[in-house]
Amino acid sequence: MEASPGHSVAIVGAGIAGIVCALELLAHGERVLLLDRDTPDQLGGLARESFGGMFAVDTPEQRRAGIRDSVDQALADWQAFAQFGADDLWPRRWAQAYVAHCTPEMYWWLRGKGIKYFPVPNWVERGQFTPGNSFPRFHIVWGTGHALATTLIAQLQPFVHSGQLALRFHHRVEGLTMQNGAVVGCQGVVEDTGAAFELRAGAVVLAAGGINGSMERVRQHWHADWGRAPEVLLNGSHRYADGRVHDAAAAVGAQITHLDKMWNYAAGVHHYHSTKPHAGLSLVPPKTALWLNWRGERIGPQPLVSGYDTRELVTQICRQERAYSWQLLNHRIALKELAVSGAEHNPSLRDRNAPAFVRDLLRGNRWLVDTLLARCPDFVVAQSLPELVEKMNALQGDQAVDLATVEQAVRGYDAQILRPDKFQNDEQLRRLQHLRQYRGDRLRLCKRQPIVDAKALPLIAIREFIISRKSLGGIQTDLESRALGADGAPIAGLYAIGEAAGFGGGGVHGLRALEGTFLGGCVLSARAAAASLAGRTLLTI
Repeated sequence: MEASPGHSVAIVGAGIAGIVCALELLAHGERVLLLDRDTPDQLGGLARESFGGMFAVDTPEQRRAGIRDSVDQALADWQAFAQFGADDLWPRRWAQAYVAHCTPEMYWWLRGKGIKYFPVPNWVERGQFTPGNSFPRFHIVWGTGHALATTLIAQLQPFVHSGQLALRFHHRVEGLTMQNGAVVGCQGVVEDTGAAFELRAGAVVLAAGGINGSMERVRQHWHADWGRAPEVLLNGSHRYADGRVHDAAAAVGAQITHLDKMWNYAAGVHHYHSTKPHAGLSLVPPKTALWLNWRGERIGPQPLVSGYDTRELVTQICRQERAYSWQLLNHRIALKELAVSGAEHNPSLRDRNAPAFVRDLLRGNRWLVDTLLARCPDFVVAQSLPELVEKMNALQGDQAVDLATVEQAVRGYDAQILRPDKFQNDEQLRRLQHLRQYRGDRLRLCKRQPIVDAKALPLIAIREFIISRKSLGGIQTDLESRALGADGAPIAGLYAIGEAAGFGGGGVHGLRALEGTFLGGCVLSARAAAASLAGRTLLTI
């Protein structure tokens, strides 16, 4: 049995929430024990692999783009997208706190830590049938989530050297230790040796992510709106986001809420060098491509276009008889518009290589397209529609895709594209015209590009699956990130932050997320916990 002398605070999970909480506590002189299941080179968790988008309101980047945003407008957008229920007291309070404090306590706090942002905010989750982001608010960290993680990790190192911070890896926490009604430590297994451990601390902060790395739990909590979970479900979450900390918290009386609220994506493909079971990549779907169902029919009546309502895309695909889809495009569209979410597949941005970033933006992301065409099993390529459909069916192992159906969809779409703009009568093309009005979108979109075009061959079809990503529910917390029991009172000594807490309150996003609010929620909930442990209050409403 491994044991440990007491620390002021033990933090379970060394992702971005755990790191931020540790930095704040260390700055207040606390002795901190930071535990993680993964290896030292993976310190930073899923944030290290992320694209690094941060939702903020009324920032210098927005003002330079001519955007006059406000807390009131952002909160109205958040509440519309969230569709909170009557009993969502803490999620509502966290939403108010996030919008009010995200810029001073997250955006500027990170700027003070050396983080810089891409100069043009992205405009995502604009809303389709439900109002979403009224303005671009998605601020991309210059260097992606990789730079965010590594910059903050570097600031931990002096505390490691001084002995104020202890880092322990391969530690899987399976339970919490209670004494006199308070949490005073945790216990579990050291995975690389099999040894049991028990550690004591003045308080325990749970920061080990959500449930979406466990396909069993994702299926168990699949939202009723989506019907039955798809036969093929890919994993885009952290491999250790398996809900163990939720079980440990529940065992000492913590409330676990809204686990059926998830942020999954519609355009997942199999990872070509898998590091975990069912591993997937989340594509940023090309907006000029045709989105087809399993038979090759254009999904509608509203054509699917990304950037408006991610949850609605998942809903529409799950309504199909088979819950997977195809995107049909050509090589020119792929070069201009195809992207993969995350640091790994955006190296020019990750490495802060401005010339390479501009090159890819203007000339197309050729290395990415070539890699996916050569290595990802869900891509098929052909010189004609008959050949493409034949390969689509061969990939799936049946004759589900009908050539005549695909030809009809492509002919109708291409005919509309070739008309003058004022005579185009296709909802997807109307959206593309709207998207091109904002420069953050215009540079990443083709203009008047038909699918069948001899100058843009080969044709490409991408088979896409639902990919699991974020848990929007979790351990219920108050605005100090204290875990709450069934009676609504804080459980002494127990805190939950980041995705473990549904990014705040056990479900701050409600039904949908406005994007960029995941990393931001990690930072704010972590800082709120550290402030509380230091006897201060960070977030108010």
